[in-house]
This record gives sequence, structure tokens and C-alpha cells, in this order.
Amino acid sequence: MENQPKQMKKFGTFGGVFTPTLLTILGVIMYLRLGWVVGNAGLLGAWLIIIISFLITLCTALSMSAITTNIRIGAGGAYAIVSQALGLEVGGSLGIPRYISQGLAVTMYIFGFREGWLGIFPDHNAFLVDIIVFGVLFTIAYISANLAIKTQFIIMGIIILSLVSIVIAAYEGSMVIPTNEALSWGSFKGSIENKFSGSNFWVVFAVFFPAATGIMAGANMSGELKNPKKSIPTGTLWAIGVSFIIYMVLAFWISRSATEHELINNYYIMVEKAYFGPLIIAGILGATFSSALASIVGSSRILFAMGEHKVLPYSNFLYGQSKSGQPRNAMLVTGILIFLTLLLRNLNVVAPLVTLFFLITYAMINIVVIIEQRLGLISYRPIFKIKKWVPWMGLISSVFAMFIINPTVSLVSIMIVLMVYWYLSRQNLETPFEDVRSGLFVSFAEWAAKHTWGMKKMQQRAWKANLMVPVRDVNGLKGSFEFLRNIAKPKGSIKLLGIQPFSETSTLASDLEEISAAFRQKDVFSSSTVIHTDEYANGINYGSQALQGAFFRPNIIFLNFQNHDNYETELRPVIKESIRLEIGVLLYVSHPTALLGQRNIINVWVSDRQGNWNLGWDIGNLDLSILVAYKLKMNWNAQIRLITVISDPNEEKNAKEFLSSLISLARLPQTLTEVHVGDFNTIVKNAPTADLNIFGMHEDLQFEFVNKITLKTNSSCLFVKDSGHESILA
Repeated sequence: MENQPKQMKKFGTFGGVFTPTLLTILGVIMYLRLGWVVGNAGLLGAWLIIIISFLITLCTALSMSAITTNIRIGAGGAYAIVSQALGLEVGGSLGIPRYISQGLAVTMYIFGFREGWLGIFPDHNAFLVDIIVFGVLFTIAYISANLAIKTQFIIMGIIILSLVSIVIAAYEGSMVIPTNEALSWGSFKGSIENKFSGSNFWVVFAVFFPAATGIMAGANMSGELKNPKKSIPTGTLWAIGVSFIIYMVLAFWISRSATEHELINNYYIMVEKAYFGPLIIAGILGATFSSALASIVGSSRILFAMGEHKVLPYSNFLYGQSKSGQPRNAMLVTGILIFLTLLLRNLNVVAPLVTLFFLITYAMINIVVIIEQRLGLISYRPIFKIKKWVPWMGLISSVFAMFIINPTVSLVSIMIVLMVYWYLSRQNLETPFEDVRSGLFVSFAEWAAKHTWGMKKMQQRAWKANLMVPVRDVNGLKGSFEFLRNIAKPKGSIKLLGIQPFSETSTLASDLEEISAAFRQKDVFSSSTVIHTDEYANGINYGSQALQGAFFRPNIIFLNFQNHDNYETELRPVIKESIRLEIGVLLYVSHPTALLGQRNIINVWVSDRQGNWNLGWDIGNLDLSILVAYKLKMNWNAQIRLITVISDPNEEKNAKEFLSSLISLARLPQTLTEVHVGDFNTIVKNAPTADLNIFGMHEDLQFEFVNKITLKTNSSCLFVKDSGHESILA
């Protein structure tokens, strides 16, 4: 969007982070519910609730500080943090419900403002008050974030004056209750709503905890801060510290200024006990108004950021800005959302979602830091460092708080996030930045490699077809593309190894990468590289030898025998060296006219085991043949036929029992079997037709035999040598 104006970074720490964060924390709960909390829990219980609540948010704030000093955070606050760490799908799954919940929060703050207003002017029309307040809020936010910040300075002044009114009341002698009575543990009698039928510590905690949330108010402005790496940690932590002291001191003042009966019966007790009650009312109105303003500005920035990253439909519209750099289109959509929620008139059902989406956001930020810390990548070097236990405490306490507040709605919230993630993961979003997922996957791979390296010779149950395919003729590779894919799919891999003398004009490397990409598009992982050498066999063997030290190395060499190949000097040395290195070998000889036919029948030839028909774990050079046949059967929807030729008629019964046991133990349902007595060459010529015939081979396999068998079967043939590390019985 080159024609769009760039976002202007205007705000510093105080105006951009500290002020909106502090005003969001010092909300209506402080004025109207702190007294009730103290009345139920007592001063000691209230202090404990405040400490636990702020510890939860502090841990998340510390985690957020660490991650924001490690990345170039863009617009969108928590959405930007999670997206840059775990990808747009995870960021969007958090951002979308968080954006909607912020819109709902604006509506709740407007309702809270209305209740305070009607306390002064009870005759005013409630809906009209809501509409007027919404109009004023939207106008301020729409004009510019700068005006919103300036408005919040005025509100902060009002809240400071309300606190001064409380200080004067204390100085004038409001604190008449003795300290020994105030410093008590509460009796948890409940509230007017439940007719004082009783309460408990965690119910009171659930009522108070939303007051401690709101630490993202400043982070949501990340796209419009002069220095977000400095401002977000400094402003957020100072806001938490200042608000914590205010809550602790206010709890002490109210516990000594009113009796338990007054505290639990009168939500407006703070108004009555203050030196000048109207200032407390003004503080209530200011707190709700500022919280609504911070939420409407912050939520529009989240929507703008998601539009920038093409997470949502009509993203180009959502990303639209005014000439001054304001996200006007996102603001319009946010205004419409808030107006529609105003029409609901009662948000009691969805209100818990607001707090719970905040907590899910906190949990995700802590998870991001835990992952970064665990990976130990050099790219994670935050300026603001924290101990490893901090994000764990933040994560556990956030989840704990969720289920304390409302277990049912918590599960619903998590399900909503997962559903949004499922939707976004199917949209093929293009991430404009590198996230931590690549490091996460590499870390898992390294962990697996380290833990299985000692038993690398015994991985028969985990066997997958990991092919190395030497290539010097790209056309030959294209001809066997589907055959290779059918052998590797679904969990195998294909490494294309180009072999050719060095040439500055060669296109082999780019051709192989293009074919690798085609394999990946068809659900088979593939990579490619080129070795420059004049010796075809030596190039392949050097590649095999070099990869022996790797954990994720090919376990099969696939040789596509073509007319220009010299079998004796180019293929046999590769077969011998592969056998020495314990790598499986597939020598594919395509019939010039039959090719792979209809891909309906696969013949697997079992060698004569005269005198040794016992079926143990070692079944000779047969495991890889049947494993490959089974892969092809699954991908072709074909049928396998096991054929053995014996020279002694007396062994026929043993041979049939062997094949039957092999089918049973190898779990090969609907597999055909045939036992023939006589000369192998004669029987091969008259054998049942198949689209592919698979034969075992040894290192001295002669070209004449390969050529003769292909002609006699009148089909394409695959000659197979086990590595010794496969087992069809595993």
C-alpha cells in the first residue's frame, strides 16, 4: 500500500503508555467495589486479593517488557507481539476475539458512565445518555489519538483531585475505626444481590480482579509510540506500581473509615466518606470515560494491524488511513461494532468474556516468552531480561484466574480462540516477518535427534522412505516424478542430488529446486543440492558418505536406470558402496512401452528359502521390497501378489505356510500368493502379469540379468537391496 500515509510515531512514555494504562487500572471498580471487597474480605483479605491480582498482571507485564525489547513491534500491541513470535494464525486467533471483546468493553464502560451520571441526574433518559457519551467518545477518537491522549490528561487530573479529596478526608478525621479492628480477616457475608447469603475469598477475588487488568492499554498504541521498546516496559511497570500503591492505601483508608455493615451494603460508601463527594462522582465518570476512550483507540489499532497483515476480509479497506496517519477506516468499523452492542442494553452474559480474553492474551504473551527462553536461540536477546520462572508464573496464574472467575465461560473463550485459529490456518496467510516457529521446529528436531541418536540403528518402527535420488538428466527425473512421490508419500522425503561437472551456465540447481517445490506442493517434503564432479558414481558416493554423520539422512538410494547410464562403471559402484554404508537401494528399470501400466497389481518375488522357511525377525532381503510394495499399494489402491519359485516340490507346503505367515505377521490383508515349482527363468516369463515386478538383488547383480528380467516380465521392474534397518514385521 505505497499510496497510504505512514503511521506517525508521536507519543512518549508518559502520554502513550503510562497515562492510558494507569487510567484503565484505576477504574470504576476502585470507586464502587473496593469498599465491598474490604467489607467481605477484611483489610488483610483485601490486601491479599490486591497483591495476588497485581502479581498476575506484573508477571505478564514483565514478560511483555522482555519480548517488546527483543522485537521491532508494530501496530496492534499484544496482537503484534504474538504474531511476530508464533505467526499470523496464532496472532489473529488472539487478535480477532480480543478486538471484539475490546469493543464490548467500550460498551460496558459507557454503561458504567451512564450509571454514575444517572446517580446525579436520575431523570435523564438512559439510552440518550449512552448515545451522547458514545458520540463524544467516537468524535474524540476519530479526530486523532493525540486529542484522546490530551483528553486523558484532563481525566487524570480529575482522578487525582478525587484522591486528594480522600486524603483530605483522612486528614480531617474520617479514619475513626481503630487499627486493630480494621486489620482483620473478613467474614465474607456476601452482597445485596445474594441477600448476604455468604461468599468466599475467590468469589471476592473474581469481582476485584478485572480492576488489575488493562495493562495492555499502552501496548495497544505500539504503532504510534516514538520508542515502543523503551516506552512499553517503562510506562506499563510504572503504571502497575503506582496503581498498586493507590489500591493498597485506599483499602487501608476505607477499612478505617467505614464499618463492615456500611461497606457491604453501600457501593457508594467512598462518595459518602470522601471530603468532597462530587469529586468521587467525577472520578467515577472520568475513570469510565477514560477506560472507554483507551479501549476504542486501542481496539481500532488492533483492527488496523490485522488489516495491514491481510488477516481479515476487506483488509485493504481496514488498512486505510487519513492524511494525518490515523486509522480512520478501522475506527469507523469499530464505531459501528460499539453502536450495535449498545443496542443490546444488557451485557451481563458476555461481560465475563472481556476479562477472560484479557487473561488469554496474558497467557499467550507468557507462552511466547517461555518458548523463546526454552529455544535458547541467539536471536532472543532482550534488553529487559527476566528470570525463567516469571513467564511460567504468569501463565499458570492467568489460567488459574480464568477458571476461578468463570470455568464455563473460560472454556467457551478458549474454544472461540481455537476456532478462529482453525479458520485462519486454512487461509494461507503470508507472514511479512519471520516468526519463532522455524526455531521451534528446529529445536524439536534437534531434541529428537539428541534423544534418539544412541538408538539410531534400531528405528524399524519409525521407518519412513527417505529417498536420495541422483540426477543428471532432469527429463528422466520428471518421468519418474509420480513413481517417486508414491513411494515417499505421505511421511517420507526426497532429496534430489544433482551430479554434473562445474559450469557457470548450468541450470541444474534451479531445475532441481523447481521440482523439489513441486514435490512439496504435493505433500512430500523435498530438498535439492548439486555436487560438481566429472565422475557420476563418485559424486553419488561422496554424497552418501558425507550424509552418514547427519541424523536426518536418506535411507534409500533410488537409481533410475536409463539408456545413457553405464551400468558397470556408474551404477554397480554405487550399489556396492550403498550396501557397505547400510543404505537401501532401489534400482528402477522402466519398460520402454509398458511403463507402469494401470498400477493395479504389484508382484513381489520371494527368493527360494529351501531348508529355511522359519519366519523370524530376519526374513532376509525382503523387508524393503514389501515395504515399498505396501506404500505403492496404498497410493495406487493396488493389490500385492507374493510369488516364490522353488526347485524342490517337497518344499511347496512349507513355502505356502511361509507366505501365509508373512502376510499375517506383516498385516497385509487381501494379498495374493503363488508358489511355483520349476525353473525361475521359465516361470518369470510365464508369470501372472503385473504393472510392476519387484525383485531382490545383491551387490554382484549383473546387467544381463536386469535387462533379461525386464524383457521377460514385459513390465517395469524394481530391484531392491535392504539396508538391514527395515522390518516389515515391526
